[in-house]
Amino acid sequence: MKSTILSVAALAAVAGLTLPAAAQDDLTVGVSWSNFQEERWKTDEAAIQAALEEAGASYISTDAQSSSSKQLSDIESLIAQGADALIILAQDSQAIGPAVQAAADEGIPVVGYDRLIDDDRAFYLTFDNVEVGRMQARAVFEAQPTGNYVMIKGSPTDPNADFLRGGQQEVLQDAIDSGDITIVGEAYTDQWLPANAQRNMEQILTAEDNNVDAVVASNDGTAGGAVAALTAQGMQGIPVSGQDADHAALNRIASGTQTVSVWKDSRELGREAGEIALAMAGGTEMSDVEGAEEWTSPDGTTLWAKFLAPVPVTQDNLDVVVDAGWISQEALCQGVENGPAPCDQ
Repeated sequence: MKSTILSVAALAAVAGLTLPAAAQDDLTVGVSWSNFQEERWKTDEAAIQAALEEAGASYISTDAQSSSSKQLSDIESLIAQGADALIILAQDSQAIGPAVQAAADEGIPVVGYDRLIDDDRAFYLTFDNVEVGRMQARAVFEAQPTGNYVMIKGSPTDPNADFLRGGQQEVLQDAIDSGDITIVGEAYTDQWLPANAQRNMEQILTAEDNNVDAVVASNDGTAGGAVAALTAQGMQGIPVSGQDADHAALNRIASGTQTVSVWKDSRELGREAGEIALAMAGGTEMSDVEGAEEWTSPDGTTLWAKFLAPVPVTQDNLDVVVDAGWISQEALCQGVENGPAPCDQ
């Protein structure tokens, strides 16, 4: 398959990247997934695979099944299988360090996918997660500008959880300071699991005697857990945020039990990851990746990163995800009566 190097070079040219003439062998990209519990990762994977297939490159992957120790051995396996570049969705941003070192020892470039790997040897590719948090809080605040708020955060081992929470706080701070809003409950969600989010929400509802007016949940899985807890108490319909535009969440927005899901088109993120990994495998420097910028992490590490733009989806613009082919009108509107467009047809 050595003829496929022409398509690899073509893809790099489209991405604004340059492969050196010395890159003569077929390229293999290894992807280490933290887990596949979230609906969206399968979409990301398909996009990465499509980008690699278009270039004639090979795809290999592992699933750490929410285990940071398994992820380390998974990455050793990907390296042993001949990966020329790695895309890593880190289960634990701190525990992943030895894997980055192992890759560096072999001269293998690393793309930190969607979750920060706080190491300047890993290119950070993600959406603007602080802005995602802002978008979540803005939508909930617009729907409920006063009252008791609950903050259902992401996994404590994922830096995105705190990026999101920081953006949320920016939007809500003035209302908190004025006393219009009171945060009556806040909890991390281990492993982002909906069941853990539901349990946290149930405990907060019990502690507050159901005196809750809004929930800022950090993704659609945690939103689903919060909505389940609210529904059990007959409280469905109070404002709840999320992100990822999971199909179930979009259906909840159409039916009125979730307020917003911030759509991060993972097809775009996956394609970018595949293209960047291939270019870096071919010798492109991180600083030469199109759209790359120097960025300083909360811990003070300066690294190269690329941030894509998210889109908040509410009842006012549900058409955008249908028009983009993200979800069918049938799936969006299943069980919805007298709903917003496009479910009003």
